[in-house]
Parts: sequence; structure tokens; C-alpha cells
Amino acid sequence: MSDTGGTAVRTESDVKRSGAVDIGVGAPRPERVHSVPARHEAPRANGDSPHDEADGDGLYHEAGDDGLYHEADGDSPYQGYVYAYPHKTAYRELDPRPLLRDVWAGERTDALFLYVHIPFCEMRCGFCNLFTRTGAPEELTTAYLDALERQAGAVRDALGEAPRFVTSAIGGGTPTYLSAGELTRLFDLTEQIMGVDLRTIPLSVETSPATATPDRLAVLAERGTTRVSIGVQSFIDAEARSAVRPQRRAEVETALGAIRAQGFETLNIDLIYGIDGQTPVSWRHSLDAALAWRPEELYLYPLYVRPLTGLGRQGRAWDDQRLELYRVGRDHLLAAGYEQVSMRMFRLPGCGGSTEYCCQTDGMVGLGCGARSYTGDLHYSYEYAVGARHVRAIIDEYVRLPREEFAVANVGFRLDDEERRRRHLIQSLLQAEGLSRADYGNRFGTDVLADFGDELARFAGRGWMEVGDQAVRLTAEGLAYSDAVGPALFSRRVGTLMDGYEER
Repeated sequence: MSDTGGTAVRTESDVKRSGAVDIGVGAPRPERVHSVPARHEAPRANGDSPHDEADGDGLYHEAGDDGLYHEADGDSPYQGYVYAYPHKTAYRELDPRPLLRDVWAGERTDALFLYVHIPFCEMRCGFCNLFTRTGAPEELTTAYLDALERQAGAVRDALGEAPRFVTSAIGGGTPTYLSAGELTRLFDLTEQIMGVDLRTIPLSVETSPATATPDRLAVLAERGTTRVSIGVQSFIDAEARSAVRPQRRAEVETALGAIRAQGFETLNIDLIYGIDGQTPVSWRHSLDAALAWRPEELYLYPLYVRPLTGLGRQGRAWDDQRLELYRVGRDHLLAAGYEQVSMRMFRLPGCGGSTEYCCQTDGMVGLGCGARSYTGDLHYSYEYAVGARHVRAIIDEYVRLPREEFAVANVGFRLDDEERRRRHLIQSLLQAEGLSRADYGNRFGTDVLADFGDELARFAGRGWMEVGDQAVRLTAEGLAYSDAVGPALFSRRVGTLMDGYEER
């Protein structure tokens, strides 16, 4: 999931799935063949999103003379979705590879976020660029859980005595691609090895219309899941097909009914705007269909066109359409009694406290081949890819790793003081409540305007930002341009690394 400094944030997963890909060696299990594709994501551990700390979407910028990075089409409101900073394409191989026990030495471990990544889906949607593989056979999912068990043991040893987890998420991919029995094993190994009772802390799990089956949902409920997030994207079958997501509304409604029947504390529904052929009328139709379930949370995602995804090959730009539909959706949900938390996230007042997580000050421990981990000085993970062949190769390597290989960090980004300040600024500013100047001062010993005043003045001059004595926050129009504001604040260092990343 996921995208805020000093404020409660989530691990947010952008809606990002790719077009049809080769399912690879091994036939999928018959019971997993559905007409509805699996859903994307996982967390939100850096922003306002559904949970996906597994990977990120591609952001493409060019260097500016001011040391910041700007999109080539600088007027577009859709430069890139910033749910994590720095972006994973800024990570590089660590040489030498540090031992995890050294990485975590001296870090606070009394309020950790636990994220588990399951990189499997039934198929890729046309808008997805998640790190996920389709059609994984049972022998692969079994091998993956075996590797996850080895990794958990190595990570738990590195954390030292009595780490305490205060919130958790399972994302992907689609965690409920796993069978009910496999989900049970996943919960067992996570709890037994990491020393956490998931029934006692907030737990968010991602699912899809095809995999939200009663037996799987029963496991989630029994093991303490408090939030279930489902990617619907559109309640109109023709729009779903246009997004290369050939689902039927009847299956979506059945899945939502099954989720509600289990009584989860929070239901999140993801919807997409900007689909080819979508209109304000059809958009409101999907919004009303979602509102009929009175979900505690709704995420409204603009459709992005990215390289290495099915829709990305069409080369279309829908800026005007997306901006119009964003405003229609925002106003519709506000009128329905929801509050806006960020550009993407809307929730019912009084809801949403159970899965909030302040990733600005707390560490995140990621398990799985696509998961990130965060300490104060180092963000680290495994390699990132989108293309089917590369994803499969990374997963195949992961499941063969011996336990000792999980005791080191492989790929990452070291944050200096300037990058930590910039991360806090970006993630705070992209939330509706904005950045607390007092919190920033207490954390860094200076005022945010002293550090970033010139950069922020550009946004204020466009009517996107208001600066007060207590807070710096985006205006309503500024929130609409969140996907331009965030990338514009990337440092030259991060932007250069991202530009040097080879898409694969």
C-alpha cells in the first residue's frame, strides 16, 4: 500500500498492474482459474495507500538547474505517484553487503511495522507494474513459503532481543492467491518465528474479486485481520475489459458480500479513473456501486500509462479526463460524508485508526522477495523488476537462497540528513492535513521554510499551497496536483539514480 511526516501514514499500494504475460513453467492449479484477474497491491507504508511496500511505479524526470527533478511535460498533473521516497528505482546494490544485525543495531525496535510480500497473481491487469508473477504452480508457492520461513528466521535473529510489532500488512501481488491451507501456514510461520500475535495488532490484507473466497476469508478473520482491501477498479464490465481486467460485476458483488459477511473492521475498495471510454456518468455509477457497501475506506487512483505495462504500449495521455474525473469523484465522496485524507484516500469519519502507521519514526521489517525494509539510515530490499521474465528469475533465485543469504542487505539506498528531511517533507505534504512545522522542528532542529522555502514558494505561487504558522499544507487544488508536487521535490541525487535505472 501506502503514502507523511509526523502524521499517521499507511503503506500504500498504487494501482499498478501489467498487461498479459507468459504464466511461465508449470500449470496453475485448476481451482485458481477464474474469469476475474487477481488484484494488485499490498501496504501502505509510506503514505496514504492500500498496502504495498513491495515495489513502485516508474517515475520519469529530467534534471533541472535548481537541483530538483521535473517531468519533461512539466504542466501535467500526473508526473508520478509518490507513495515512497526514495523510489525503489533509486536503490542500488550494496557493496559490501551489510549484515542485518549491524543495520538494525542501535535502531528502535519497540514499535515496528511488519510487512509480508506474496508475489503471485492469477493474471496481470493492463495497468499493473507490480513485482508479481502469474499462474504460479503449487510447487512454487510451497518453495516460496519455505524461503519465507528461512528469511524470517534470519531477520528475527538480526533484530535482537524482544522486538515489538505494532501493526502489520500482507500484500503483493495478491496474498489470497494462496489457498486457505497456505494462508494458514503463512500466518503460523510469521507469528511463530517473528514472535508476534497478529490477532493483537492491526493487520491489513489485500485480496481480489476472484480470490476473496469464503474459505480464504475465514482464515483471515480467524487470524485477526482488521482491514481487507480489494481492487475493484470499475463496476462496469466494459470498463474493466478496457483496462485489461475482464471481470464481471456479479463476481465483484459476491466477493464484497463475502468480505462483509466476515465482519472485518475495515473494508477498502480501490477504484480507477481515466479508463478509456469512462465518463463522469459512468464514473459516478461505479462510485455509487461502491458506496452501496458503505466501505470504511475508498481509494481513487488515476490510471497511469507506464512502460512495460499492457496499457503503456498505447501511448495515450488522459490528463484532462483524469483531472475532471478526480474532481467528480472527490466531490461525490465528500457529499456522501467521507473525509479526504490525501489525493487518493477517502474514509468515513471515525474510521481508519486501526491500521495507521507512522513510518517517519518507526522501522519497517519486510519479508518476501519484493518487500522493502526501512531503518533510519538505510532502506533496503531485493532487486526490482516488472517484466515477466525478470520477475520470474528473481523469484526463482529467492526460493533457492540458503538461510545465511537472508542475513545481509542486498540492494538499498542510504539516507543522509538532507534526504531524511526531504522524505519527511514529501510524505507529510501529500496528506491533506499537511506538515506540522512544530513536528518538523522537533525532529530536525530547524524550520521547514529554512530548509525548503524556495522550493515550496513555487507551489504557493501557483495557488497549490498555503503556509501558516502551525502547518504547511496543500490547497484543494494542490491536492489535485499531488502527483506533480511530490516528484518535483525529489533531490537531484535520487532523480539521477532513477534516470539511471534500466527498466526490465
